[in-house]
Amino acid sequence: MSAIDFLVERFEQHREADAIVWNATVCSYQQLLELLSRYRAFLETEQIGGGTVVALEGDFSPHAIALLLALIERNCIIVPLTASVRQKRAEFLEVALAEVLITVDESEKLEVTRLNGRRDHRLYDVVRQAAHPGLVVFSSGSTGKSKAAVHDFVPLLEKFRRRRKAFRTLTFLLFDHLGGLNTLLHTLSNGGCVIVTPARTPDAVLETIERFGVELLPTSPTFLNLMLLSEAYLRHDLSSLKLVTYGTEPMPESTLKKFCSLFPGVQMLQTYGLSEIGVLRSKSKSSDSLWLKIGGDEFATRVVDGLLQIKAPSAMLGYLNAPSPFTEDGWLITGDSVEVDGEYLKILGRKSELINVGGQKVYPNEIEGVILEMENVAEVLVYGERNAIMGTIVCAKVRLRDGENDASAFPSKLKQFCQSRMEPYKIPVRILVEEKELSTERFKKGRVPQVEAQAAGESRS
Repeated sequence: MSAIDFLVERFEQHREADAIVWNATVCSYQQLLELLSRYRAFLETEQIGGGTVVALEGDFSPHAIALLLALIERNCIIVPLTASVRQKRAEFLEVALAEVLITVDESEKLEVTRLNGRRDHRLYDVVRQAAHPGLVVFSSGSTGKSKAAVHDFVPLLEKFRRRRKAFRTLTFLLFDHLGGLNTLLHTLSNGGCVIVTPARTPDAVLETIERFGVELLPTSPTFLNLMLLSEAYLRHDLSSLKLVTYGTEPMPESTLKKFCSLFPGVQMLQTYGLSEIGVLRSKSKSSDSLWLKIGGDEFATRVVDGLLQIKAPSAMLGYLNAPSPFTEDGWLITGDSVEVDGEYLKILGRKSELINVGGQKVYPNEIEGVILEMENVAEVLVYGERNAIMGTIVCAKVRLRDGENDASAFPSKLKQFCQSRMEPYKIPVRILVEEKELSTERFKKGRVPQVEAQAAGESRS
């Protein structure tokens, strides 16, 4: 049996249903099965066998998805890539020890490039000896060098065997992101429809939701904030939307409250995932709450010195280019600081992002949430900076929605706004007004590495 036999069986049960909407064209499950058969033959002809390290560059197109599934079925070790990491492509290919690069362009044409002969690594030996497919995902964090996490694909696929509700789902997270792959596999394993947006701007995403009846939007807090600020929701009919899941970074409470007040009929669910462990099942205390419960029969959590640790069968085998983040007894040290309330957790932020002001702990997300409540603030990025007296001071970069009559007066306005809302040591000392966007192309905060922990922390997924 292959690792995707259960998926093929599901596809056959939904032959006439919509599987993928790509470039406004619908691909049925029947067509997806035909493409899968085509790429089985393609891999045979190209002599790409089990254990081969294949970098697959593409998007959520029918051909790229079918080829991904064929590579899994053939027990290859897959390195998904997208155009967004084109500048790092050579680095990623070298770190991943890729033997073959297959590019699927926007017109769905394929290009195959042979890179190297057989290249070995002890982590690859594990999946090769088990005759399992493998997966290599690079961290998308903005602090430090990208790390290459190696997974046995079989444990990652296991959770999709259980049938769950089918949704028409927009693919917001990218093809090379473990959250994006989770969206894809969850949707297809339940006979849902994967709907690909032509762009990830608020208007493009909401237009896609309206046009194709999207029910589930997996996204990031940064994107939701930009969507609210743009007021794109006033220009589109979002009545089909039932569920919004968000993760990849902490959610500002002000953004969550505003979204819930505008869309009371849409359920909000905070997800939790890491490149090192996959996306875990979670349950929010309520739609407008930042407290969530993560856990289940298949994995366990514990908090040690305020940091979340997780043990799960879906955990990676290790990094190709970094030390192990596991404890001696097999728990993954996530690097996330949390508060605990019974069964529920609140994610405060990465330990590596913590700002130490004279011994006082400051989490950037808390400060950002307050500043976002200011009128005319579009984006804010809080970080620490060395200071001769305090050791570290709180700094903020702010992008405004509209120009200020006197931009030089804005820092004073911001400090005054914060005075009644937070302790004095949390108020930003240095404030810069920026014109460019402060989020990355993956709609996450472009974090500045903290001065005392520039190398610490794994990537949020």
